[in-house]
Amino acid sequence: MHTESGSRSLLIKHAAEIVTNTGIAAKKGADMNRLMRITDGALLVKDGIIDWVGAMDDLPALDEKNLKVIDANGCSVIPGFVDSHTHFVFGGYRPEEFFWRLSGTPYLEILERGGGILNTVEATHSMCYEEMLQIASQRLDAMLAMGVTTVEGKSGYGLDLDTELMQLKVMGELTNNHVVDVVATFLGAHAVPPDYHGRSDDYVEFIVQKILPAVVEQGIAEFCDVFCEKGVFSVEQTRIILKAAMAFGLKAKIHADEIVSFGGAELAAEIGAVSADHLLQASDQGIAAMATQGVVATVLPMTAFCLREKYARARKMIDAGGALALASDYNPGSCFSHSMPMLIALAAIQMKLSPAEILTALTLNGAAAVGRADRIGTLECGKQADVVILKYPSYLFLTYHAGMDIVNTVIKKGQIVVDKRKNKGEI
Repeated sequence: MHTESGSRSLLIKHAAEIVTNTGIAAKKGADMNRLMRITDGALLVKDGIIDWVGAMDDLPALDEKNLKVIDANGCSVIPGFVDSHTHFVFGGYRPEEFFWRLSGTPYLEILERGGGILNTVEATHSMCYEEMLQIASQRLDAMLAMGVTTVEGKSGYGLDLDTELMQLKVMGELTNNHVVDVVATFLGAHAVPPDYHGRSDDYVEFIVQKILPAVVEQGIAEFCDVFCEKGVFSVEQTRIILKAAMAFGLKAKIHADEIVSFGGAELAAEIGAVSADHLLQASDQGIAAMATQGVVATVLPMTAFCLREKYARARKMIDAGGALALASDYNPGSCFSHSMPMLIALAAIQMKLSPAEILTALTLNGAAAVGRADRIGTLECGKQADVVILKYPSYLFLTYHAGMDIVNTVIKKGQIVVDKRKNKGEI
């Protein structure tokens, strides 16, 4: 996918509706249901930034000869999606494991067969930089086509110094040269590597003393994440790593309470993490604490679906006054999918979220989960022009046309980067 060259100004006119949140912080609780909707709308972009948005009747006089113009008649216009939790930079694939799990094989037995995260670690170690960059770029192309304009990516398939740094460097090159913005997260504490089997405290020390300083010195990550889970990293080990990362200036995320209720949500609130993710087993106390402290609860319904596990209590999190984000968790093991249509369908049907809550969770709240709510996630003057034009007149079709990709056009920083309007598919 390449940015279309040409005019630095763009006008979207006669949109059936423009639907967006407003503001520069995550929406919480009932506010997630409150959207701004402009009928017969127009949006003007200059130099990649939204310059004007409103109803056509109020649009100032313009010389359209100097503009790139899109007639969005019959189409809904929404902000670009933010996928705020992925592991898209990896080597190898694990299809056999998917069917082992479906047949009821326990995770520990999968590990004994050579599966699990360590399988991907081995495959990622074997990659050269150029191969990793090329494959990751192609994955971003596919995500962009579904309306995703900003992606968070995690390392964590190196579990050593060199490969962890290489994953993060690939993300840095992509955010500089690819259309999609990539937010890099250091996840060296994704699993305990075989060399440290039975010595997880020593691995924690290696992360804090060796890898973290190198990551920070090279300026290749914004966030630090830890898989805080029984049998992986304890609450205290997670606290040690994240406190060290925050002292270095990185922001904190936590893989929390995915398999058992483990205190990850409570820890996220305690240390002021930007987000806590997964949360299938988060306690009532943890949910309440996150809401009080403003931690974004990032839920990943496609992972629960693929694992045949119960879904995170998204409804409880919103009703408790919390901020909820939705993300794909795209990875080669537990969720080999980055499908926005599937994610939206599961959020509506299985998690009982409203269309407005889903849109909020995938735009403004996703932006907040990656520390960018002041720049992206809404269609407002002064924000980056990351825009999706749907092929139907209402954003409600995102849910109603269940599991179907209805993205017509994707605009990134004011430039058309995906245009499917010439491809007349099924309606």
